[in-house]
Amino acid sequence: MFATLMIDQLDALMLARIQFAFVISWHIIFPAFTIGLASWLTVLEFRWLKTGDSIYAEVYKHWVKIFAVTFGMGVVSGVVMSYQFGTNWAVFSDKAGNVLGPLLAYEVLTAFFLEASFLGIMLFGWGRVSKRMHFASTAIVAVGTLISGFWILSANSFMQTPQGFMIGTDGLLYPVNWLEIIFNPSFPYRYVHMITAAFLTTAFVVGGIGAYYLQSKRHTEHRRHGQVMLGMAMIMAIFVAPAQVLIGDEHGLNTLEHQPAKVAAMEGIWEDERGAALRLFAIPDQKNQTNKYEISIPYVSGLILTHSFDGEVKGLKNWAPEDQPPVAIVFWAFRIMVGIGTLMVLVGLFSLYKYFKKQQFSPNSKTFHRVWMLMTPMGFIALLAGWFVTEVGRQPWTVYGVIRTAESISPVAAQQVAATLIGFIVLYVFVFGAGSFYILRLIAQGPKPYEDPADDNFYEHSVTEGQGRTLSGDSRPAAHSKKEPEDLDTPANDSDDGGLR
Repeated sequence: MFATLMIDQLDALMLARIQFAFVISWHIIFPAFTIGLASWLTVLEFRWLKTGDSIYAEVYKHWVKIFAVTFGMGVVSGVVMSYQFGTNWAVFSDKAGNVLGPLLAYEVLTAFFLEASFLGIMLFGWGRVSKRMHFASTAIVAVGTLISGFWILSANSFMQTPQGFMIGTDGLLYPVNWLEIIFNPSFPYRYVHMITAAFLTTAFVVGGIGAYYLQSKRHTEHRRHGQVMLGMAMIMAIFVAPAQVLIGDEHGLNTLEHQPAKVAAMEGIWEDERGAALRLFAIPDQKNQTNKYEISIPYVSGLILTHSFDGEVKGLKNWAPEDQPPVAIVFWAFRIMVGIGTLMVLVGLFSLYKYFKKQQFSPNSKTFHRVWMLMTPMGFIALLAGWFVTEVGRQPWTVYGVIRTAESISPVAAQQVAATLIGFIVLYVFVFGAGSFYILRLIAQGPKPYEDPADDNFYEHSVTEGQGRTLSGDSRPAAHSKKEPEDLDTPANDSDDGGLR
């Protein structure tokens, strides 16, 4: 019945857009979280090697389990998303594949292979390889996540601000200058903005859980772990959140230059304005090309966007209605993103105040800790809101100004898209719901005590002496060993399971 209702109300194009939006919304939160988490795990392990304090090892071994689950869910959701380029968006893939295909292939060849090569050591090598080798593996995985983001954001930025290509007589896009394609005008701003958002998202998750450990009566043995988590997250909130505001401002100026219709939708501006007002609240009425119930502050948007009180901002009426993005979604998603970013800056200031008062870890700082707990999911919400601004604001184009979304869809029936959309909803709720539930269980359990495996011979963990002779082709009796025969095949005492048991 639900499928019938969707088919009656929506065509194949809109259903395909909803399906892609649903899949990518699930996908984006996992890679963003792993980007921040991998870098934080690298810092944790570095601190453990430098100080020898086991508290860092305990926090690392706790969070690496969460990283493993999140990384797996990110890979699974990414594979499903990529298949849609062939099923629902085959025309787009045909037209833009000469440019976007190599960019996505570079991501696999550089980042994914790098992560796959060292991820096993990171997850299962603790106590089985040297400490330096394990730290190097964690750092390499973290670098791999940043490289992955580089290529994905380069491909997406090309769709926003295409450069370095030509359109052939067959209507296909052909690369002319790869440096212009990769480093297109919006890419540097978009990449830095996204990576910073990933770091902040991770920081507020970690800090919120650290604050929970500091206040929870069930986790009195995890007070020090909470201090490490909250303390390191506070650094990000104090320094990185304000930096993100400046990065976002530069990104906005770049968007105004290359995608002015998107900026007009973000600000709810219909007519050309000098000294454009900041709309705090409005209900955009795209049909009548106006706003309802508008509450605004004069000159503020003009000052932010043009750095001048009398700078001009183009209104949406400069574009035909069919060339305008869905204004209401972009308008409100932008306000959610900016609102949460402002809250992050305020929490950073609150954290700085508590730091100077030496009260950041005090059990009496209940309000402070509750604020951090409430901020735990806010990074994900801001991330999704920003992504909606970026992707919905690009409409009605898949490649801005070059390929329309309506021209990109495969020749599929609405019934087919509706059926797969329902299947995705059911499957995603089950699979990712189970993964999220497991992560919450890990958080509820808290970090476990750490025993230093420094005395373990990490080259003898996996293979017994008897098994080693068999693998090497040595069929002679066990005369080479001083051990009793019955002990030859006894596995080595593996006191550490890599943190994943």
